[in-house]
Amino acid sequence: MPRHVVFHGNTEGYFTRAAGGFRRLWGCTMVNHVWGLLSHPGPELQKIQREQETVSHLYYHHVMLLALIPVVCSFIGTTQLGWNFGDGQNQLVSMFTASYIAVIFYVMMLAAVVLMGRIIYGMARRYDSRPTLNSCIIFAGYVATPMFLSGIVALYPMVWVCLFVGLIGLCYSGYLLFLGIPNFLNIDRHEGVLFSTSTLAIGILVLELLLALTVLMWGFSMKLF
Repeated sequence: MPRHVVFHGNTEGYFTRAAGGFRRLWGCTMVNHVWGLLSHPGPELQKIQREQETVSHLYYHHVMLLALIPVVCSFIGTTQLGWNFGDGQNQLVSMFTASYIAVIFYVMMLAAVVLMGRIIYGMARRYDSRPTLNSCIIFAGYVATPMFLSGIVALYPMVWVCLFVGLIGLCYSGYLLFLGIPNFLNIDRHEGVLFSTSTLAIGILVLELLLALTVLMWGFSMKLF
């Protein structure tokens, strides 16, 4: 005879506790702070600063996971649909070629976070409240969150669509930078705008280099390899 499971008491409370447990599991094992950075970025950035997170924790629980989004989506998009440069022809990438390009692409993004952290650390040397290098890398990792999320568009690898969505991600990352820098460096809003503008300009140059290398690898891999 089949057994029927009977819930005693408040079933709504049961499911609420179950959902809470899932959210805690998600927060501990997957990506932290993503929703907060999208829904209420100012308070979330302050919360991140108070947590005194380590660089290793940042990478294991945030950067390494989010960086997989553009890598996996690019791998699927370029091998199944192919790059579309607007000429009506799709250029497919072989599974073998896409595999090692994906590894290179992934390592480049992980290194870019460290590079931007070092840039912020170097530019902050003239402030009395200069944060540590680790703090700067952590800050750069969370600021890059929208850029990682925008990588989902690579599932449909049309160049102009990818550039447009990437620009949106860049603008939101710039917004996080403007919000977070004054509190991060303990400086006034005006000084924070100047610092953020300079940092964003350097970040755009780094992004352009990353995009150029990405286009060369993903878009012209059939010719180069």
